[in-house]
Amino acid sequence: MRTVVGTVALPNPVLTASGTSGYGAELGAYVDLAELGAVVVKSLSADPWPGNAAPRVHETVAGMLNAVGLHNVGVAAWRDDHLPALRDAGARVVASIVAVEINLSCPNLGGGRHLFAQSAEETAEVVAACAPCGRPRWAKLTPNVTDITTIAGAALDAGAEALTLVNTVMGLGIDAGGRAAWLGAGGGGLSGPAIHPIAVRAVYECRARFPGAGIVGVGGVARGVDAVELLQAGADAVQVGTAIFADPRAPARVLSEVRRWCRNARIDRIADLIGVAHV
Repeated sequence: MRTVVGTVALPNPVLTASGTSGYGAELGAYVDLAELGAVVVKSLSADPWPGNAAPRVHETVAGMLNAVGLHNVGVAAWRDDHLPALRDAGARVVASIVAVEINLSCPNLGGGRHLFAQSAEETAEVVAACAPCGRPRWAKLTPNVTDITTIAGAALDAGAEALTLVNTVMGLGIDAGGRAAWLGAGGGGLSGPAIHPIAVRAVYECRARFPGAGIVGVGGVARGVDAVELLQAGADAVQVGTAIFADPRAPARVLSEVRRWCRNARIDRIADLIGVAHV
């Protein structure tokens, strides 16, 4: 089950997705965090950030709309109050320990009217600005563009060694009876099964264009077969996100289902599965 994302070696390809499992250690009551490929903590700002007005989350037919707005305690508080529990659990942490995932694509700031990842130039500037962290940089990109490979190329040229594909799709839900948006911020980011085919296509196109890049696939992974599909499209690893809201054991269950799928398909190494849809 071992895999490699850029230069980061992982024991298996199943990770949590940023923003869906809190600061990381919260899932420890349900999942052995050391058994997962890595834990990706929610996006952190330099100082505490209040996020958007409530309500922040609304269930849709095939997923979820969210407009949390990157609410978080700030880097210092996370490092002091939350990171020790992750270390004690033996988790590999994607933030500032194993790798840094650069969130270029949150649609819930300023109503999603402008994302760094909608501009190749700004994507490159932000990735380059993060170089002093001294850790492998993963660029998390948005599907809300006409050609994601152009943005991906800019991120890689600027020093990112991996791409996280994809963040949520911008959407809006309206309470017909109340005649107003469900979310306090108006629109939000759509996640869950509804966006899975979008993620698969983004991974497939970027793997075809950049065969040597590290790629993490995220979007609608609720079952082992969803993860397998992203791996076959070219992802080196996958992230489980929205499924955690319904089942906090989802990452461990998906990992177990991937193992079972590989046994049934007589796949001896996960590396033999990655990118086979391109053959």
